[in-house]
Amino acid sequence: MLPEVTAVRYVTPLREGGSMPGLVEADDHRLYVLKWSGAAQGRKALIAEVLAGELGRRIGLPVPELVRLDLDPVLARSEPEQQIQDQIRASGGVNLGMAFVSGALNFDPLCFDVDPAQAGRVLWFDALIGNVDRSWRNPNLLVATGGLRLIDHGASLIFHHHWAGAAGWTRKPYDASDHALLRAAPDLKAADDELAPQAVAALAGAVAAIPEEWLLDEPGFETAEAVREAYTAQLTARLAGPRDWLPEVPS
Repeated sequence: MLPEVTAVRYVTPLREGGSMPGLVEADDHRLYVLKWSGAAQGRKALIAEVLAGELGRRIGLPVPELVRLDLDPVLARSEPEQQIQDQIRASGGVNLGMAFVSGALNFDPLCFDVDPAQAGRVLWFDALIGNVDRSWRNPNLLVATGGLRLIDHGASLIFHHHWAGAAGWTRKPYDASDHALLRAAPDLKAADDELAPQAVAALAGAVAAIPEEWLLDEPGFETAEAVREAYTAQLTARLAGPRDWLPEVPS
């Protein structure tokens, strides 16, 4: 399960991305980027954030800590902006929090160097989860003390938007033609050798981290546990090989 905290103060909106996440202070005195459960993208974007993010973190990739963030709609009373008030009121209960990375810069592939080994790990991970949101136009990478941080995985695992056709996704090739780290000559072979067995071992824990509230009432499934089993089956099949979904990387 994810660590659980409660929002005690809404600090400011972060005016990036379609869901306009907010910066909040929690009862553990830390700052978190809040991803709204009431945002237009819906709960499946949050499920993808948790499953992909926790899987990445558990195989050693630099994903900021994720938490279950409880939000009381009463916080809307002190927010002057109507749009933010509405978002808070629509998102009472369980939301997603990502640890705020202080002093981080947005990654620019023309300004920052990434070694081929790390670039290969990130590209391999994105190929596994089908992340369509790591382009050079919008890398969703931060640069902070210690190196890169991987953020914003809500656009991955797109199979869960159409479970009836989900089986075909397990062999779907990953298009890396505009990936943000192609310039770094990613060592994809080394990454596959290293990360594939780790991902198999880490998958159960990552799936278990998804808050149960977001899995209830999923059409076609009787229980939240059945939905977890479906996610596990999808990624297990993708990992099983042959991993011909991995992209060709120019030498």
